[in-house]
Amino acid sequence: MSRWGRKNVKKTPEVIRTVTEGLKSLYRKKLLPLEEYYGFHDFHSLSLEDADFDNKPMVLVVGQYSTGKTTFIKYLLEQDIPGSRVGPEPTTDCFTAIMHGEVEGVIPGNALIVDPNKPFRKLNPFGNTFLNRFQCAQIPNQVLESISIIDTPGILSGAKQRVSRGERKYKGYDFPAVLRWFAERVDRIILLFDAHKLEISDEFSEAIGALKGNEDKLRVVLNKADMVGTQQLMRVYGALMWSLGKVFGTPEVLRVYIGSFWSEPLMVTDNRKLFELEEEDLFADIQNLPRNAALRKLNDLVKRARLVRVHAHIISYLKAEMPSVFRKDNKKKNLIYQLPVIFSKIQLQHNISAGDFPDCTKMQEQLMVHDFNKFKTLKPNLMTALDELLSADISKLMPLLRQEELEAGDQPGVQGGAFIGTRAGPFGEGDPFLQENGEGCEEEEDWVVTKDKPKYDEIFYNLAPNEGKLSGNKAKDWMESSRLPNSVLGRIWKLSDVDHDGMLDDEEFALASHLIEVKLEGHGLPPELPTHLIPPSKRRQKGSDA
Repeated sequence: MSRWGRKNVKKTPEVIRTVTEGLKSLYRKKLLPLEEYYGFHDFHSLSLEDADFDNKPMVLVVGQYSTGKTTFIKYLLEQDIPGSRVGPEPTTDCFTAIMHGEVEGVIPGNALIVDPNKPFRKLNPFGNTFLNRFQCAQIPNQVLESISIIDTPGILSGAKQRVSRGERKYKGYDFPAVLRWFAERVDRIILLFDAHKLEISDEFSEAIGALKGNEDKLRVVLNKADMVGTQQLMRVYGALMWSLGKVFGTPEVLRVYIGSFWSEPLMVTDNRKLFELEEEDLFADIQNLPRNAALRKLNDLVKRARLVRVHAHIISYLKAEMPSVFRKDNKKKNLIYQLPVIFSKIQLQHNISAGDFPDCTKMQEQLMVHDFNKFKTLKPNLMTALDELLSADISKLMPLLRQEELEAGDQPGVQGGAFIGTRAGPFGEGDPFLQENGEGCEEEEDWVVTKDKPKYDEIFYNLAPNEGKLSGNKAKDWMESSRLPNSVLGRIWKLSDVDHDGMLDDEEFALASHLIEVKLEGHGLPPELPTHLIPPSKRRQKGSDA
């Protein structure tokens, strides 16, 4: 009776509510068993954990030393990063994960890799030398509520840092391998170049090579472009494109964003409009990362599954070719030497694209230290499950993905920091830099601008206000004379237009002038107007409204 009862019990189908949930389930049930059976993790990337699927989108910032990587991140966040230092010499000597946290602080690498909620546990094999140069800076920042950012050590050239030519070490750890690990897991890779230092050293070229296979995530930024004139900038841009073509070895042109990504005044203002448009495009790309996160994870899992399939065929082929008793070492050497031919045979026999195969030279190096007798033959049921994952299971998630994309379309994306002053930001309307009307911020106390108001009043009345108010376009022309980036000026406008009428009266103009001076002195802007900055008449207005 009990046997009959058991026969009639039906398995309850697993209910998948999100794409991320579905991907986790597929990986654990169909891909991970195959990876473990054929030793995929010994040759390629380590296994994935739940945190790899659940974490926020990540942005990896890479570049040679003194290209402005840390300054670029500070510009995005509008906030200093704990433990960071900026200078013309190499200052960042460790990998820093910049993430959201309620309390500001720095978590060292060895403590970070034991946290199951962080996607860094699989960095443990890179050893203590690397972990001593890995840290997480946690800060309460609105931008980091949506994304995390990885700052990397500046890449030097010459004998001080060898990442190729026989010694693949950077200060005691395999720098390209760590870079590759991050590149496989992040959503966007930003490659920074300095307009004055375009040469791509062998070391930097090797580091870029570690990003191979992730070209879809790459965005190139030509930074510090305000330090050259228009004619020189055209030559610099052309030289950069030529250099990138050589390094990537592809006719496809990478997207290059030109600008000066810091909060200081522009040195040469000739290309201000170009920088503004380029910055908006780059910021829009970053702002969309949370919306496209599920699609990126799905894409990366498919890419991984295709590599696992190829790996299984390679390992099983090598196992089948090995003799059972004699001349094993000679046969192993011969098979490693013949690996390019073996790749071609597998490609034809199983109808697999050449683009799915790993780097042949690298795999030949790895096979030297492996015992071929421990390799496994092809297991049909595991391969059938993998084929099912690629042909049917992933396609079943597509309706859910489209539904999530529609829901995410109503969300604003990454907010806060430098994104506030852009067109795509929450204050896109009402900005004279965008020639519309808009919104601002508020509060109450003693007005700190009073002592400098006579000076600002003189400028205000020289600009010929109409009925006691300056139009957005008139104020814009004067504000741009400060040479501050438009994203910064956009934030200043939002804070200064307290009554949201798209114009500035004498008090609002004085406030805007004060904020410009504060910014030029190197201080940050408040997310909202504190009490002591709200003009007195606006406080009274608020009181009567209440």
